[in-house]
Amino acid sequence: MHVLIVGLGYVGLPTALAFLEAGCRVTGYDVSAARLAAIRKGQVDLSPLDHARLRFHRLETTTDPAAVAAADVVVICVPTPVDEHHVPDLSALRAACGTVVAHAVPGQLVVLTSTTYVGSTRDLLIDHLSGVDVVFSPERVDPGPGGRPLEHSPRVLGPASAKAGDRAEELLRRVAPSVHRVSSPEAAELCKLLENSFRAVNIALANEFADIAREVGVDPVEVIEAAATKPFGFMRFDPGPGVGGQCVPSDPYYLLWRLRRAAPTVLTAAMGAIAARPQAVVGRALEMLAAAGRDVRDATVLVAGVSYKPGVADARETPAVPIIAALRRLGARAEFTDPLVEELVVGEEVLKRASDPGSEPWDLVVVHTLGGDLAWLRPEQPVLDATYRLERPGDSRWEVP
Repeated sequence: MHVLIVGLGYVGLPTALAFLEAGCRVTGYDVSAARLAAIRKGQVDLSPLDHARLRFHRLETTTDPAAVAAADVVVICVPTPVDEHHVPDLSALRAACGTVVAHAVPGQLVVLTSTTYVGSTRDLLIDHLSGVDVVFSPERVDPGPGGRPLEHSPRVLGPASAKAGDRAEELLRRVAPSVHRVSSPEAAELCKLLENSFRAVNIALANEFADIAREVGVDPVEVIEAAATKPFGFMRFDPGPGVGGQCVPSDPYYLLWRLRRAAPTVLTAAMGAIAARPQAVVGRALEMLAAAGRDVRDATVLVAGVSYKPGVADARETPAVPIIAALRRLGARAEFTDPLVEELVVGEEVLKRASDPGSEPWDLVVVHTLGGDLAWLRPEQPVLDATYRLERPGDSRWEVP
């Protein structure tokens, strides 16, 4: 079976490697020649397992859209971000689907995996293809060194027809332990939006409870750990500085964007709270600087860890950017350090990481993402632990938001 993967980003590349491992012939198509060159050199952000697969297998790559016609199966894995106004940016998805529609041939199976609005599989593929089987099966890639391998996650499948569902189920069982079939592409699309909306709402609630705990003088982590001992009716979520990456900061807006009459008040409030969380961290940083007698206009602040999660070099939608930007607007000399991120775009500036963070007496260190060696942090140093996960030394000046 010849599988063509459209888009070799953080979802498409692991997907291609999983199909290679399953014995398929795989071609990766991407519009970026630079991305394909980085893949050939192995200079990509992957789990240790997928790095090993990339070294072992031969992945054919191309920038020629005509390759679509030569495949038995086409799997679309392109990003679906939102813009600065939280409006879905469908440009990559529309371009990818347009390419597939232009080059598809009868008898093919097309699988859309990109998270998107309800109805997009029909709007962008089904209504434009004849003699081609189409399904929606949302990606469930868990990036990072501790992430669950793709083959360990069940897949949801929403087919346009029974025949398409049968073909796609046989395909997906090669790279998934099980396949859960639903009645339509729309049901599968809404399933994916529910998954990440669920996460968004619970992260917002965890942050709110952390604020409540501080207000009443209780350790929020102690409370969460106690609640997590309940073996039913509770799922643990931890507070933090905000959310980043491709999914939680963006995906719920693909649901809110299309709704007019439903007006989901809980989800709308949760996304507003998530968007405001980085500014709340800035507020606590200002309180700590003021308590230490430091004016923010001449303070030095280091943000430790800027990727959106530990163990990855991915800084997309990271809360670290608005935190650093706000501190710099207020006059602070705000810098960052991260073992995996060398440069960070903040507004119109490109910041270089501080290579030796322990060599300078920072007025405040904001720990944003755990990763790397933090042994240079000293108990007497003001530290704002926005991860809520550092073990606080006795008699230290370390606090949480």
